Amino acid sequence: MSGFAKWRRSEEASGWLLVSPTLVYSILLLAAPLAMVIALSFWTQDYLDLDKTFTLKNYIEAWSEPIYQTLMARSLKISAFVTALTILLAFPVAYYVSFYVPQKRKPLWIFLITIPFWTSYLMRIFLWKVILGYNGVVNGSLLGLGVIEQPLSFILYNQNAVVVTLAHAWVPFAILPIFVALEKIDRSLLEAAEDLGDGPLRRFIRVTLPLAMPGVVAATVIVFIPTIGDYVTPRLVGGPNGLMISNMIELQFKKANNAPLGAALALSAMFLVSVVSLVFVWMNRKYLVGQK
Repeated sequence: MSGFAKWRRSEEASGWLLVSPTLVYSILLLAAPLAMVIALSFWTQDYLDLDKTFTLKNYIEAWSEPIYQTLMARSLKISAFVTALTILLAFPVAYYVSFYVPQKRKPLWIFLITIPFWTSYLMRIFLWKVILGYNGVVNGSLLGLGVIEQPLSFILYNQNAVVVTLAHAWVPFAILPIFVALEKIDRSLLEAAEDLGDGPLRRFIRVTLPLAMPGVVAATVIVFIPTIGDYVTPRLVGGPNGLMISNMIELQFKKANNAPLGAALALSAMFLVSVVSLVFVWMNRKYLVGQK
C-alpha cells in the first residue's frame, strides 16, 4: 500500500489521471465499436441467425465481385475529384485572407467562412438539387438567356453533381488548415526572395507553396477521408451512376440484412483510404525533403 500511495503521488500517476478520461472515451466510443465491426466482418448471417464461425467469405466476396470493385473505384475517383476541386477553391480564399486582409479583419473573415456550418447539411444538398434540377436555377438562367433551347439533364443525378455538392460542403474545412499554414510563413522570406529578383509567381512556387504544403496535406486528408464514406449526397443528387460504396454498405446493413458483408465492405474501404492517404503523405514528405 505504501508503494501504491507513493506511485499515486508521482508524476506518472498524475499523467495517467489526466489522460484517463480521453482514453476511456476513445476505448468506449472508438476502439470498442471498431472491434465489434471487425469481429462482425468474419461472421456470416442467414436472415436473423448470426453464425459466429470464423470465415473469410465476406472479404473474398467484397474484393472479387465486380459490382463492389466498380463502386470502390468510383468512390475513390469521386473523392479524389472532390478533394482536388476543394483544394483549388479553398487555396485562393485562404491566400487572400492571409496576405491581403488586414490583421484586425481576419477574424471577421474566418467567421464569415464558417457561416455555411450554420445551416443543415441536408438543406445544402437540397438547395443544390434546386440549383441543378431540370427546372432549376442553372437551366432557368440558360433558357432565359437563350443559350440552350431545352433544359440540360446531365447536370443532376450523376457523378458531376456529387462532386460539386461535396466540394461546396467541404470547402470551409479546407480553407482553415491552409489559412493556418499560410499565417505561419515568415514574410521576411518573401521579401528576401523579392530582393534576390524573384517575381510574384516564382516567389509563390519556390517559397509560399512549399511552406503551405502542410496545410494542403491536412486539408486533403480532412476532405478525402470523409467524402469517400458519404452516402447521403450520392443518394440525393447522384442517381444510379453516382452511387458510392457507402450506399452499398448501407444497403447491406438495412435492406439486404447482411451486416457481416457490410462490415467487410466498410473495413475494405477503410483499408483503401488509409493506404491512399499514407501514400499521399509519404509523397508529400518526399517532395518537401527534395525542396530542401
